[in-house]
Amino acid sequence: MTIAAKGVVHFTIPVRDWKRAEAFYTEVMGFEVVQRVPPTGMVFMKSGDSYFVLTESKGPVGSPPEDKHLIHTAFQVDADKYDAALATLKKHSVEIVYEEDRHEGVFPGRQTYFRDPDGNMLEIIALRGRDRP
Repeated sequence: MTIAAKGVVHFTIPVRDWKRAEAFYTEVMGFEVVQRVPPTGMVFMKSGDSYFVLTESKGPVGSPPEDKHLIHTAFQVDADKYDAALATLKKHSVEIVYEEDRHEGVFPGRQTYFRDPDGNMLEIIALRGRDRP
């Protein structure tokens, strides 16, 4: 017997400073704050119909330096807003780690990988030919 989960309710992104992280994820990424829980260092965020939690961590945060972009969190953007999203990253001096225009695989589309202020690898992707796999 398996658990048979129905989906992902939320995931957590570890951060060093929840206030700085909240500013990045709202002002640069455009996500919505759902709830702040300052005593715990948590900020619940919304991206479309999905949720995630920025959580202050005392342990290591971010991808290891040898990881180029494989360990990451991907956020979907509309194809007609992809170029504007990329321009926003550059306007805020966010370093682009890797760009790809993938035509095969599970998630074909235009993708850009970059790091948040804590070094967590993120991706924006404009899926080609469908909303979701």
